[in-house]
Parts: sequence; structure tokens; C-alpha cells
Amino acid sequence: MRRWEGTIVELAETIVRPLTAADLDAFKALRLEALQDSPEAFGASPADEDAFETSFILGRCAPPPPGLTLGAFDDQTLIGMAAYVPESGLKTRHKAKLVSVYLKPSWRKSGVGRAMVEAIIAHARQQRVILQCNATMHNLPARRLYHALGFVPYGVERDALVIDGQGFDEELLMLDLRGGNEAET
Repeated sequence: MRRWEGTIVELAETIVRPLTAADLDAFKALRLEALQDSPEAFGASPADEDAFETSFILGRCAPPPPGLTLGAFDDQTLIGMAAYVPESGLKTRHKAKLVSVYLKPSWRKSGVGRAMVEAIIAHARQQRVILQCNATMHNLPARRLYHALGFVPYGVERDALVIDGQGFDEELLMLDLRGGNEAET
């Protein structure tokens, strides 16, 4: 794994770093692209996204710690994103979610998506949580990546999303990072 120091991961042509309020416009544009390009990978639709207040979107772009949204940049262009969303309830704060993972199609299979997910895992490991994520059953590249990084399935949600009358099942995955005995990824 590329070393995540909580700030920046540098790859050959890209940089993965936390997003800030200054990245809001690029984040909004990439998020809209993601919802249009891969509707079955996101619970929101473009119409849902349009209804959100700017302050809500800013909170997803640059959440307060320990929340984290990473962006992958090619020069100054945002090409990918992945987010860590911690649970805050007294009974659920031992868990967090990996969400909003997206990489522009031309960058897929480049290692950038893996670097973003590895950085989220490293951040989650520092928080000592169970990291959860979902992937539609037909999204084999995402599921292979998550499995390769140590996520294990704990269920399938039937018809987790319904788009234009078609149901999409999601594999529910988890990676327990609380104990320190798990394999390094």
C-alpha cells in the first residue's frame, strides 16, 4: 500500500489528497458526472443532488474530522473521489462507511482508484473502526478491489436500488480495523 500520512498520496501522474472548501465546484461537477455515468453505484440521482443545499454539499466535500473526502487530481483536474463517513451514535460509532467512490472512466485500471480506497482504509485504521461499503452485484471491478483489500461480505441487500423499474442487488462488505491483527493492506 502507498503510505497514507493523512495528507497526500503521490502517484506517477496524480495526487490523492483531502478535499477542501476550495474544491467545492470541482466536487459538485464530478459528483454529477458520477451520478450520470454510474447511476447504479450511487443512492442519489441527479435530481436528488440538485435539491441539496450548498452547505450540505460542502459538508460532504470537506467534512469535519474524522470524516474525510479524498480527491484524485491529474494536474489541477479532479478525476476521482472517495469518502469516509463515520457513524456518530453512541451505539454505532465503532463503524464507518466508505462511500462515493468514483473515478473517471479514462482513469480506471490505472491504480488511482485503489490508491484512494487504500488511503481511506488507512484513515479508518487510525480511527479503529469497522469500515463498511456496498457494491452492486454486477460491479465486478469494485467488488474484486474490495475483496482484494480485505473486505468480506456480510450480506446481500435485494433491490437496494431501483432504477427505471430495474432492481439492483448490493453486496454488503466490511473490514474490521479495530484490533490491529488484520492483514496489512
